[in-house]
Amino acid sequence: MSVINRKAFVKKAAFAAAGAATLLNSCGQEKKTNGSPAVISRKTFEWRMVTTWMPHFPVLGEGADKIAKDIEAMSGGRIKIHVFGGGELVPALETFEAVSQGVAQMGHSASYYWAGKAPASQLFTSVPFGMNTQQTYAWLYQGGGLELWRELYSSFNMIPFPAGNTGGQMGGWFNKQINSIADLKGLKIRIPGIGAKIITKAGGSAVLSPGGEIYTNLERGVIDATDWIGPYHDWLMGFHKIAKYYYYPSFAEPSGVVELIVNKNAFEELPADLQEIIKYVATSANVSMLAEMEAKNSEYLLKIKNESKVQITRFPDDVMSAFKKYGNEALNELTSEDSFSKKVLDSYNQFHKRIKDWTDLSDKYFI
Repeated sequence: MSVINRKAFVKKAAFAAAGAATLLNSCGQEKKTNGSPAVISRKTFEWRMVTTWMPHFPVLGEGADKIAKDIEAMSGGRIKIHVFGGGELVPALETFEAVSQGVAQMGHSASYYWAGKAPASQLFTSVPFGMNTQQTYAWLYQGGGLELWRELYSSFNMIPFPAGNTGGQMGGWFNKQINSIADLKGLKIRIPGIGAKIITKAGGSAVLSPGGEIYTNLERGVIDATDWIGPYHDWLMGFHKIAKYYYYPSFAEPSGVVELIVNKNAFEELPADLQEIIKYVATSANVSMLAEMEAKNSEYLLKIKNESKVQITRFPDDVMSAFKKYGNEALNELTSEDSFSKKVLDSYNQFHKRIKDWTDLSDKYFI
């Protein structure tokens, strides 16, 4: 760096520090008007949060509970949020409509459940054979992804916030070995989003059901297989007790973004400082859930290996190649039928292409 550029950099940093100090001094205060003292509104709000998870569902439902508690604590009790598991206030898969229509002010879910209402929504949870979690975060926060997500949801009177992530996932639990793509023919597999399209193209039958119904459906043979998350949560769900084969990697979810959705009208009625608290808590939840999943997955992978009879098996290369082919077909169909999906996927792919070079240099060697 030249002397001139270094001086300019230092000068710019000094101005930034001064600005940050000013911001900290004014944090939590509303602007003064006509010389009147700055005050914080003491108005209180009672909100409802609906979720697609069972009440207090490990990690995911608990994540919703924690968001509610953190918002209440940081707001000094000015927002109290009552959390309802799937089916307690509305059915699990009606979370989207409930928040959109104002039945609840908040929802906690994954956006790919809403493919039938907003086709592009599924691209914000994950894209088959797409970016990993770190790359996805970069796209959402710095690559325009979150702006597109909010543009999409604005027509439904909602604001989305990334509020958790499962990290890279496993390929699913099966009671039949998958030696070739032909082995998927006729299988009933619980899987949402674009992954469902891939399974259908492979000759299987994709089933959409909330997490709370999966164990019973798999145990009773209503479904033959299921995708879910990873070793930690899958162990808590008990799938190792009723399935023989645990396949990897996930062809559908190299990352798994969890969403907090907020009714736009309700959000805009809040004072500015409470709006900022919601933003902060969502981001905090995004970090803490991913950390928990990454730490616990390694621990519970060993439990599955050592304390069960499950066979942990890699999908054959030709099966993965077929999945990728069908995934590309599904994405092409989606973008040809829905212009906003094309807009989102173009942004996603351009960012993926650009960041891949950096990932190859910075991370791939160590992995």
